[in-house]
Amino acid sequence: MRAILVRDGKGPAENLYIGEIATPEIKQTEVLVKIKAFGLNRMDISQREGKYPAPPGSSTVLGVEFSGTVTQLGGSVSSWKVGDEVLGLAGGGAYAEYIAVNETHIIQKPSHLTWVEAASIPEVFLTAFQALVVIGGVKEGDDVLVHAGASGVGVAAIQLARVYGARTVTATTSTQDKIDWLFSLQNGPTHTANYKTEDFVASVKAATGGKGANVVIDFVGQSHFNKNIDALAVDGRMTMLALLSGPVVESVNLGPILYKRLHIEGSTLRSRSVEYQAALIARFNAEAFAKITGENGNGPIRTFIHNVYPWTDIQTAHEEMAANNTKGKIIVEVA
Repeated sequence: MRAILVRDGKGPAENLYIGEIATPEIKQTEVLVKIKAFGLNRMDISQREGKYPAPPGSSTVLGVEFSGTVTQLGGSVSSWKVGDEVLGLAGGGAYAEYIAVNETHIIQKPSHLTWVEAASIPEVFLTAFQALVVIGGVKEGDDVLVHAGASGVGVAAIQLARVYGARTVTATTSTQDKIDWLFSLQNGPTHTANYKTEDFVASVKAATGGKGANVVIDFVGQSHFNKNIDALAVDGRMTMLALLSGPVVESVNLGPILYKRLHIEGSTLRSRSVEYQAALIARFNAEAFAKITGENGNGPIRTFIHNVYPWTDIQTAHEEMAANNTKGKIIVEVA
C-alpha cells in the first residue's frame, strides 16, 4: 500500500513523501480500515522531527486519527462488518491507505458527517473530553479556563464545557483574529484573553467575580504555570496536556497549591493502554459524540475545518500547522 513516509527517518516537512510499504496484517481483535481522510496533530510534527516516537507496538507511520471504511475483520470481531463507515483513533499509521486498529477504537460514522469532518474528531475531541470531563470533572456552574483556545483541542474543550453547563469559559489565544473567530462560534467562549497583550489571570478573575477557574486546560507549561495557579479557584483542577513553552519552571510558590487544595494532573492519550483508550472512547461515544455535527450542522458541538489538502500536498499541510495560524483542524484526504 501507499503511505506517507519520512525520508531518513526524521527531518523537516520536505522529508515527507508518498512511498510503498506492506499493508498491515490484522490481529484477532482488529479491523482493517481503508482510509478516506486523516487529521493532522502537533504530535505528528514532533514525531516527524524525531522528538516523539510512536508507542511500543504501534505503527511508526505518522497519524493517529482517521475516517474510512472497514474492509477486513479479525477472527474474534463481531461488532463490525465489512463496509461499515467509521472514524477512529490509533497509536500511529493513519497517514496511509490502510490501517489496522482495535475494534474498540472505532466509532460508526453518522451520515451527517463528511469523511473530512469525521476525521477531524477522534484525537482532539477525545483529548478534550479526557482533560475536561474525565480528569477535570467539569460540572454545571463551573468556571473554565482553556488555553490555546483556537486549536483543535481548545475549540473542542470550549464547546464541551458549554454543553456540560459551565457558567463561564475563558479562552486564551495569541491574536485578535482568533479571538474574533472564537466569539463567532455558537457555543464559543464567554470570555477571552490575548495572552501576549493581556493578563489572563485578571480576565478570569473579572469573569468569575474574583473566584477563579474551577477547571484549567493547559498546553503551554512553563510560561503559564504560576499564572495558572493564581487563576485557579479553591479546589480547582488543572489538566496539563503539553509543555509548549518548556518543562522547567524556575520558581514556584507551593503555598497556593496547599491552601487552595489544588489538583494538578498531567495527561497523555497516545501512550495510554488499549483498555483505557477503549473505555474513554466508549464513554465519549455515549455522552458526547451524538451532539457533534459539522460546521454547518445544527448540533450544540461542531467540528471546524481550517483547511483540507490532498495527501500529495502533505508537506504544505505540515508547514501550515507549524506556522500556528490555524483556526480548527487541518485534514488530509487520501487519494
